[in-house]
Formats: sequence, C-alpha cells, structure tokens
Amino acid sequence: MTKQDDPEQNANTSFFPPCGMNDNFFPGCATYISLLYKFPLQRHAKCRFVGIDIFNGKKLEDIVPSSHNYDVPHVSRTDYQLIDISEDGFVSLLMDNGDTKDDLRLPTDDNLLGQIKDGFGEGMDLVLSVMSAMGEEQICALKDIGPKN
Repeated sequence: MTKQDDPEQNANTSFFPPCGMNDNFFPGCATYISLLYKFPLQRHAKCRFVGIDIFNGKKLEDIVPSSHNYDVPHVSRTDYQLIDISEDGFVSLLMDNGDTKDDLRLPTDDNLLGQIKDGFGEGMDLVLSVMSAMGEEQICALKDIGPKN
C-alpha cells in the first residue's frame, strides 16, 4: 500500500470535492487539462484529469465518474531561513518558532541547487520556500533577503 492509498494518511492531508464540480485539481499535481465527457442514455459522465506531479515532474492521468468524490491534497508553502548546508546534502532551516528543521535534502533541480549553494557561499541571507503535500516536502524556491550581518 502506498502513501496515497493509506486512508489514515489521506484523512489529514486531503479533502474530497465532487469530481464533476472540481475541474482544477489532481492529487499531488498541477493540473493542466481537465475535461468532462457526457455519454448518452445509461452511461455515466466521466471526468478526465491530466497533470504534472509537483514533486517529481511526472505526467499523470486519471478518469473518474463525475458523480464520485475525488481525493484532492492540501498543498502548503512555507518559508524558512537557511542556516546551514551539511556535507551530506541536508539543509538546516530556521522555523518561525525558533526551532530548526534539519530533515530536508537539497533540491535535485540543478539550477535551484546552484543558486542555493552560490548564495550561501557568498554569505547571503536566503529564505527557502518549501512545498508540502501528502506527507512529502521539497524545496521549491528561494529568496535573497540581503547579505549576512
């Protein structure tokens, strides 16, 4: 059973709008195509969703009856200040309450990775944006808030 199939995991991380009424979502994805197919007589209308996974960039597709509910994740974006980069590829981030978050790896995107390492090496104060959904987290962007004092 995967994380997405675990009902206890999904209970806290998602909500269930009716498929036919919600054509802008696809679980864990940025949806770019959603269509509603209506069939004559006894056949039920279907919704087709095509999207890109927000964590790995993989294209996903699903077709669901329009009368059914569809699992849609809660996606949140949080900003943390970068404190340190460890040798094993993990970052140390300062949370709003003053604690540190040390369980995130550097991103796999070469452009973003280079910007983070270069900015940190130059002594800049960086704020990293972390996107989280369905129990996964990933660094998705950074902001430069100036040189360290």
